[in-house]
Amino acid sequence: MFRLLIPFVVLAAAILLIVGADRPAPRADFTFINRGDVTTLDYQQMSWQQDLRVAKIIGEGLVTNDVFSHEYAIIPGVADRWEVSADLRTYTFHLRDEKWSDGSRITTADFLYAWMRGLLPDVGADYAGFLQHIKGGRAFSDWRAQAIASFAKLNTGASDPSAAAALWQQTKQKFAELVSIRATDSHTIVVELERPTPYFLDMVGFPTFFPVCEAVVSRYENLDPATGRIKWNQDWTKPPNLVTNGPFEVESWKFKRDLRLRRNPYYWNQSAIGIDTMSIPTVEDSVSSVMAFETGAVDWVSDVLAAFRAEMVAHKNAFYAEHKSEYDSLKAQGLDPIEIDRRLPPDPRNNIHIFPAFGTYFWNFNCSRTLPDGRTNPLADPRVRRALALATDKRSIADGIRRVGEHQAPTLIPPHSIGNYNSPKGLEFNPEEARRLLAEAGYPGGKGFITLDLLITKDGGHELIAQTLAKDWERVLGINTTITVQEVKVFRERLKNKNYMTARASWFGDYGDPTSFLEISRTGDGNNDRAYSSSKFDALLDKAAKETDRTARLRILEEAERLLVEEDFPLLPIFYYVNMYLFDANKLTGISSHPRGDQLLYRVDLFKDGKGSDKPLSLPPLKPGEHHDGETES
Repeated sequence: MFRLLIPFVVLAAAILLIVGADRPAPRADFTFINRGDVTTLDYQQMSWQQDLRVAKIIGEGLVTNDVFSHEYAIIPGVADRWEVSADLRTYTFHLRDEKWSDGSRITTADFLYAWMRGLLPDVGADYAGFLQHIKGGRAFSDWRAQAIASFAKLNTGASDPSAAAALWQQTKQKFAELVSIRATDSHTIVVELERPTPYFLDMVGFPTFFPVCEAVVSRYENLDPATGRIKWNQDWTKPPNLVTNGPFEVESWKFKRDLRLRRNPYYWNQSAIGIDTMSIPTVEDSVSSVMAFETGAVDWVSDVLAAFRAEMVAHKNAFYAEHKSEYDSLKAQGLDPIEIDRRLPPDPRNNIHIFPAFGTYFWNFNCSRTLPDGRTNPLADPRVRRALALATDKRSIADGIRRVGEHQAPTLIPPHSIGNYNSPKGLEFNPEEARRLLAEAGYPGGKGFITLDLLITKDGGHELIAQTLAKDWERVLGINTTITVQEVKVFRERLKNKNYMTARASWFGDYGDPTSFLEISRTGDGNNDRAYSSSKFDALLDKAAKETDRTARLRILEEAERLLVEEDFPLLPIFYYVNMYLFDANKLTGISSHPRGDQLLYRVDLFKDGKGSDKPLSLPPLKPGEHHDGETES
């Protein structure tokens, strides 16, 4: 069906890209195209979805999540059991007698070493805030930052290896002294939190908390004798050096080519693994990704981004219309969408799968007072940011450009995704008010406003969205604009260095709480690429963190979100994502349709000759009053 939309030369290029021209390895049991090329396999430095997806194939934390349950239940990982104190502040984890992929024992020290790395400002972990929920975590990070600053000041222009080594030893001692994590024996870890955190167990399953093999990783430590900082040579993340504890280990990693994985023979839960080998080819062209599936070169495309994806959705809807009676009957039974597709007649149109996602597409505004070139930044004024938001016709983007069933987003957090949480109303398209605000800020009709640059990456349809935003802002506000396209790595660096004006962005919730979306705008947070800082917003987050009544806590967080999307606008929500996958449900099992978009890919399996599998295929039937987002109707 989709071949008619693509020239044959692109098809040939896609196949060559997948298979490779020089001695291709045997086809893996399961091959899939990730959201993008893997940028790092260092768990403590990960933040991009494609990296996090691979992390959960090769690594495992103390706990994990059951992606096939509506509740997204916490289930055992390296810890086979745990206890939580009555005041919800102390967690005791009991570890299995488990091994690394090289056969050595996993120890409690491996966890403590990894968590110390995550807290070090030297590492610059985007998710350091997760670990700072542990009592003393933030104090340790602050102490290390101050110690490095003092070291550099005392050693200006000098190099002192012995002093740097002494500071590193002192840092490890300070971690043990300040951070409330202790190993009571070789298989028990006790963690004390700063305050009760209802979603802490959910966070513990996140890759930032994954252990690393201290015996291996510590060999790659490099101390800078001039600054006292420590860096890790990233060779430890590459085969054959990389040691993992998850269901798979890395067999080979060819940058911008492919990543090949094989079953880890030492993983504790061998019976859950459905395959022996896995391949993740790098296919940066979104059209080639679709064609790779169409030709049978891959089994699953994790994120369909081709420009004709709206037509693909239309074909899928036409298929449902042709089988309306059967489809309505299956849907009435509360079946998971994947299971419905599996029970409908086989058809190529039925290989596209669309589900609501726990994620939002938005645009970042750089809130810094000055731009990197020294010019005054007009976006530092919240009135300007609010004017840009009011001048944006989001419906034209969701309905006119995307056309895949995504809804325009007046707020940051997807509505109805968190039980009993009520998002604020947000602001609607209002050109007149937008012009008034811009004039009030000192730029009537756009006069005196510098050229506004929109920073994007190549794929994902960002260019069409950027063009629409540019037209809206020029037409409504009289602002001149440019669009800059960057390669992903450069784009990411520019965001981290605040070297941009406005840039495309997205966020998928990492755990089932409003703070998963709100904390990224806290002052100093590793994911705050906007340089936004509001004492009022931070105070609301702090107040919510101390509130023990769940209902009252949610009301506080609702006010925090209202501040973001109705007043300050450090970011501009555009639409709520849907997850779009490409796979044959009659051949592949083990893919979850949960909105969190998380997968336990070691559990995938391929049907043999149309026969079924005893592994979970999808979410179980819904109970009355439930949604497939795991929340009950309020």
